[in-house]
Amino acid sequence: MNRLIKRLSKYVNKYLNTRFVFFIDMCLSLIASLLAVVLVNVLVPKADLVTFKSLSSWLGASAVFSFLFIWFLRAYRIIIRHTTLKDLAKFVFVALLKVLATGTVYGVMVGNTTSLYLVMVSDFFLTFAFFFVMRVAMFIAYDMVKGMMEHKKKCMNVLVYGVGVKSVSLIARLQDSSNYNIVGFLQFGKSSVSHIISEKKTFYVSTEEEFKDALNSVDADAILFATEEDARLEKDRMIKYALSSGMKLLFAPAIDEMVDGKVTHSLRNIEIEDLLMRPEIKISMEEIIANFNGKTIMVTGAAGSIGSELTRQLATFGVKELVLFDNAETPMHNLRLELEEKFPELNFIPVIGDVRQLQRLDYAFRKWRPQVVFHAAAYKHVPLMEDNPCEAVLVNVAGSRNVADKCLEYDVEKMVMVSTDKAVNPTNIMGCTKRLAEIYVQSMGLAMEQGKKAGKTKFVTTRFGNVLGSNGSVIPRFREQIAKGGPVTVTHPEITRFFMTIPEACRLVMEAATMSTGNQIFVFDMGESVKIDDLARRMIYLAGFKPDEDIKIEYSGLRPGEKLYEEVLSNNENTLPTDHSRIRIAKVREYDYAEALAGVDELERLSREVEINDMVKLMKDIVPEFISKNSKFEKFDK
Repeated sequence: MNRLIKRLSKYVNKYLNTRFVFFIDMCLSLIASLLAVVLVNVLVPKADLVTFKSLSSWLGASAVFSFLFIWFLRAYRIIIRHTTLKDLAKFVFVALLKVLATGTVYGVMVGNTTSLYLVMVSDFFLTFAFFFVMRVAMFIAYDMVKGMMEHKKKCMNVLVYGVGVKSVSLIARLQDSSNYNIVGFLQFGKSSVSHIISEKKTFYVSTEEEFKDALNSVDADAILFATEEDARLEKDRMIKYALSSGMKLLFAPAIDEMVDGKVTHSLRNIEIEDLLMRPEIKISMEEIIANFNGKTIMVTGAAGSIGSELTRQLATFGVKELVLFDNAETPMHNLRLELEEKFPELNFIPVIGDVRQLQRLDYAFRKWRPQVVFHAAAYKHVPLMEDNPCEAVLVNVAGSRNVADKCLEYDVEKMVMVSTDKAVNPTNIMGCTKRLAEIYVQSMGLAMEQGKKAGKTKFVTTRFGNVLGSNGSVIPRFREQIAKGGPVTVTHPEITRFFMTIPEACRLVMEAATMSTGNQIFVFDMGESVKIDDLARRMIYLAGFKPDEDIKIEYSGLRPGEKLYEEVLSNNENTLPTDHSRIRIAKVREYDYAEALAGVDELERLSREVEINDMVKLMKDIVPEFISKNSKFEKFDK
């Protein structure tokens, strides 16, 4: 059927080939002439027109003059959609001139004038009617074929991956869709038997060539996955084949997004976030919700990527008050508008403030008395902090000290600090500042456990890798570069990173906060590390381009402080299991609180006085595993 439509489209695009129309006009004109003779012979039996001489003379003359007048008057070019009175007059002239010329020749050759005028009149009206009706029929046929082509263009042919229950159920779910047409099923492997499911063929493929053959045989436009898990399982096989072939990749909506079991909106395109190298981390939310319900909670860095997502999730937990603390005015304004729209019943307080300003921080704690504090405020961009180390210390180290001190002063039940895998064997200023913040918070908790310091706050630290889609991360950067036509810049062809989605990271942070008994560093199992070069290539494919052909990939070299491979635990650390298989407790080296406090105070002093060299030297003394890489601070390494 598809091939037939394609063939018809060649004619439709030209609104039917003019030579074809000329041929039809000639046939109709001759048929009209024949019918005119037969009709008059029936009505006037004595006319005796149906003889060889009569018919041959009339039809012969009609053929000659039809050809001449149709051709010279260009009647075959008349299209009913664009017909004017002038065009209709051409039909009249063709029919009239034809019968006059034919009648004249007939009269000379045959000499029968008794019924000649009746034949001429009949031929005239029949010829005109046939021409007109044929154009109307052309118009109707054109619209029908055009409609079929437009429907085909609008309707996307999809091959469904898999032959399981969820995959097969898509037949019923998409049967009323005007946008998607299931043309078959796709299964990896081999089969000697051809399987038909709901009148749709199942294609078994084991190579990329077989995959392409299956696509071509049904003119497929996209591959549809019933579940995200199916897509992840095929990330290095079917998805790789599909991307290299320029196929779209789609997810079916979840069953709770359906109305009466039918699709009510478009299928969702597969995004790069869907293709993590592991299944999505699931968290049971009941205990988490119960832990935060009815409490006053503060989030520092609330307008950032992690802070804002924490805020959105906490907004659904029935909290008493939600204090949002951040110094970024515009992002805070945008977050406020979002919360007002989505959670009109939520009691939230946006506070513009800086964790470096102790008085402003004290005001927020004193006024709203939070019971739980999520500390997400931090500077995080490695190259930028290499160039601005003093500010990194003031925010990430001194700021974290300020928040921890206020939590202790105002009897906060629990403080949860968001850290990073870059704190493990740090090679840059940013990673070292986060490790220093961990040291201070953990040493304070240890001092309370040992009875050296009064307080009841439980301090919790969470470590995880890069967050997909966070502000300034590689995903938005790559998208911008692809949208501009490239090039896409990757620092090194072998560089790898651990990745999590923002919702995953926030759920794990809250899970760690719920299960923590205090003074612990939680690390998250993020599966396999992702090669950034592979990530860039997949994104280019998903955008409908080919890497190195349509979009170039350029390697810019490692940035200051950047290392090829991230770690979650240092070489000197080990872990203990928790009730959640993806969360473990890190056993880290213990620091004396008095020494940690003295170190932080001195670092703050040096940073405020912009004594960069002395400050970096002190950082390396406190954190001996801090070895700079690709950095101007390598000279201070022992």
